[in-house]
Amino acid sequence: MESFNAILKKEEVNQRRYITFEEARLAIFEFIESWYNNKRIHSSLGYITPNEKKDYTMKKRHNLYKKV
Repeated sequence: MESFNAILKKEEVNQRRYITFEEARLAIFEFIESWYNNKRIHSSLGYITPNEKKDYTMKKRHNLYKKV
């Protein structure tokens, strides 16, 4: 969790100046959902991104259903 906070501060919060709380909330939400969660590698996924894991899982399922 501490490493996430450091990344958030370094790559988003310290790069901008927010005028309203709502602007800050939306920017942080977008950072987390569109970039951090989807493009960062994760050790729990075998050091691949969530998008790569999803693609792999979908291909695997597709191949299983194809055989049936």
